[in-house]
Amino acid sequence: MGDEQGTSTLGTTEVPTHWYNVVADLPVPPPPPLHPGTHEPVGPDDLAPLFPPELIAQEVSAERMIAIPEPVREVYAQYRPSPLVRARRWEEKLGTGARIYYKYEGVSPAGSHKVNTSVPQAYYNALNGITKLTTETGAGQWGTALSYASALFGVECEVWQVGASYDTKPQRRTLIEVFGGRVHRSPSTMTEAGKAFAAGHPGSLGIAISEAVEVAAQDEATKYALGSVLNHVLLHQTVIGQEALAQLADAGEDGADLVVGCAGGGSNFAGLAFPFLGEKLAGRQAPRILAVEPASCPTLTRGEYRYDFGDTAGLTPLMKMHTLGHDFVPSPIHAGGLRYHGMAPLVSHVYAEGLIEATSLHQSECFAAAVEFARTQGVVPAPESSHALAQARREALAAAEAGTEPVIVVGLSGHGLLELGAYESYLGGRLEDDPLSDADLAAALAGVPVVAG
Repeated sequence: MGDEQGTSTLGTTEVPTHWYNVVADLPVPPPPPLHPGTHEPVGPDDLAPLFPPELIAQEVSAERMIAIPEPVREVYAQYRPSPLVRARRWEEKLGTGARIYYKYEGVSPAGSHKVNTSVPQAYYNALNGITKLTTETGAGQWGTALSYASALFGVECEVWQVGASYDTKPQRRTLIEVFGGRVHRSPSTMTEAGKAFAAGHPGSLGIAISEAVEVAAQDEATKYALGSVLNHVLLHQTVIGQEALAQLADAGEDGADLVVGCAGGGSNFAGLAFPFLGEKLAGRQAPRILAVEPASCPTLTRGEYRYDFGDTAGLTPLMKMHTLGHDFVPSPIHAGGLRYHGMAPLVSHVYAEGLIEATSLHQSECFAAAVEFARTQGVVPAPESSHALAQARREALAAAEAGTEPVIVVGLSGHGLLELGAYESYLGGRLEDDPLSDADLAAALAGVPVVAG
């Protein structure tokens, strides 16, 4: 059981030994990725220039449980299990009968959930003799996590950071460098993909991905690592939800009534939600599962479900996903990790099948909820996680009005201690909402390739 503050933690021997693959339990299998030239399903050989064989196998696997290698579990043991905390003071502030638990991933070495996948990705690449990894990063959490994991396994790490975040989050760049990574502003002049854009362009995750993929494809000893979107990345994150299920039971709860997570590329959300979805599909629990995204980058709620490139230059396979168009350049909001034009194909698929819900919020409401949360619970949330907190706040207030007492589980994907510039803007009244206009959405979607099916 938890202590007086409602904290529930598991012993290190209870950290999951396997990752959970939701594909095994889905009533309808997800559509395959397609070759950008032939529009035929991609095979292992198509992915081999970018990923090691173990990750390719995980990407296409339909096996329910996949063993976590011992060297990866040894690193996980540095910070896992992450705490599940009952937000009692926040509940009291809201005057709600809802029982709100937050699963806090900010305890990892890099300060976010991203380490859950950076470690196995660096491990598998090192196992195959890869000496360098390239990647993109938005706010910097993924770049930090991959730099840390690369240092553990003796691999060089080169990071292209979205220009808007590179300019406004210098501490993130420094942290990446502390862990041994090399950081470039994206778009850069180092790649053909980057040279297509004017100097000072704010960048996007799609552009940064193009640059990292371009460099990786030119060297056999270099591979590309992605921090979200792909199946194997979501798979690695399921340690979050598996732990949360066990911790809820340890706290005396029968399960969750509502699971809420922020959604950008989809890995943090899926890591928490997919194990709960597995319970729902098995008929053991019946939670609502809700993804929350920014109103300025509303991929699930306003994007189209169709095949599109994962990057701006069109170097990646075509993936069927909810997309705003690979040419879309989102507003430079402070939740840099949520500024991606597409959504993970698996998250998109379960949303299209009606297994999860989605909503979008403006960043001003999200920061207001984050500040209230910090002043009651003592944790400064990452701007990305503030979206989940704001929606949980709405749900808790609705429960108070209805006189119900739901169990709400919220994913707190990282801390905001290196995001104080964003909080300064909010507290100083300089934070602006920038909703996506219909005209800008239509223009971005116009460039999506036409693929039969």
